[in-house]
Amino acid sequence: MTKPKFPGPFRHDHASVKNINEVINAQLTLGQQAADWVVARVGSWGFIIGQSSLLGIWAILNVTAWMRHWDPYPFILMNLVLSLQAAYTAPMIMMSQNRQAARDRIEAHNDYEINMKAELEIRAIMEALDAQNVAIAEIHSLLEDLRNNKSRD
Repeated sequence: MTKPKFPGPFRHDHASVKNINEVINAQLTLGQQAADWVVARVGSWGFIIGQSSLLGIWAILNVTAWMRHWDPYPFILMNLVLSLQAAYTAPMIMMSQNRQAARDRIEAHNDYEINMKAELEIRAIMEALDAQNVAIAEIHSLLEDLRNNKSRD
């Protein structure tokens, strides 16, 4: 009988997996943090409800003349305020989306590296299982030989 050859222990000589969120968040500039903060607030139901309430109060106060008219109908000042808001919010949303796209590319690359590491480990496991299958087959053969020799005696 030949001695079964088992593969050596698998060496984990790759770098540890990093938390991409921690790495990216540590590199954010103040402007990027501000853009993310604005996008998080503007893209919420709280903002929509708050802005709708504010615009409704603005219109009611100016139409009913309950207070002095500072922006009579057709609400030119409100239109200007909303246009300014849109003019500054849109580029911030774009900056945040561009940064998110860059983050997604980094995460995809990180996923690729993890998949490559997992493939190497799976390959090592499969080699070990193949070697074990050969060893088990040889042991089984030896047991059969011993059983046959015993039955002859």
